[in-house]
Amino acid sequence: MINSMTAYSEAAFTENDIRAEVEIRSYNSKNLDIALYLPPFCRRFEDGVKKMVAERLSRGRVEIRISVKDESQASTGFVVDEQRALAYFKALSLLKNCLALDADLTLDQVIAGRDMILDEEREPDFDLVWQVVSSTMIKALSQLETMRAVEGENLLTDLEARMAFIETELATIEANALEIPEIYRERLLEKLSRLTAGVENLDPVRLSQEVAILADKSDISEEIVRAYSHIKQFREILASNEPAGRKLNFLIQEFNREFNTMGSKSSQAQLSHRVVNLKSELEKIREQVQNIE
Repeated sequence: MINSMTAYSEAAFTENDIRAEVEIRSYNSKNLDIALYLPPFCRRFEDGVKKMVAERLSRGRVEIRISVKDESQASTGFVVDEQRALAYFKALSLLKNCLALDADLTLDQVIAGRDMILDEEREPDFDLVWQVVSSTMIKALSQLETMRAVEGENLLTDLEARMAFIETELATIEANALEIPEIYRERLLEKLSRLTAGVENLDPVRLSQEVAILADKSDISEEIVRAYSHIKQFREILASNEPAGRKLNFLIQEFNREFNTMGSKSSQAQLSHRVVNLKSELEKIREQVQNIE
């Protein structure tokens, strides 16, 4: 079974008023490339989150965004900086006396100064936070794997159809290739008849040798055999449970090498056209394989 590298998932989980939300996007990449965005107080969890991803995914650009909130009422609190407030009050009183102002000082004037009342900083329960984050990651990764598997099934169907097309075209090329020696023989006889008009008793042995030499130069039987072998291996990789992307990429290069050699050896227009069809289909397969893990 093959998996796509392109997928999306999101998950949320709450426990003891700690809520985590995870969003994961994955794209094509030669290697496993993890981009992780965490709240500042959760930076200590970075290695743990990346380890969870690496245990389940082998390739792809994986972008993860995690948010964590404390939804308890106790999470909202404030503290007063008494020393700062007292110093600010004294400064305002001094200013009032210096300017001989009659107005009384009010609380609004005191707290108008900066940082008199601050958010209460409480130490998070990091064990609980990690438990919530890791549980949410498990849910999000499971959904991501499911989507990658579904997309992989679609890719598998497409690749199997394209490989069947290549196999059919290859069989036709193989059948046409059997006619090449006779075609060369007829062409050679035609040329000789023009060049040796009026000459009798041509050596049939020498003629057969020339035909054999030309046919050997255009023999594509070895390339066809190797191409059939690549088709078999391609299907075996598709059926395997191992990550297939890198192996399939390598096989595509091998296919391309055989098809290029066939094209360079071919002197038949019909055969050349079929080789072009093979290379065109192979390029479509290559584009699809770029999405496979």
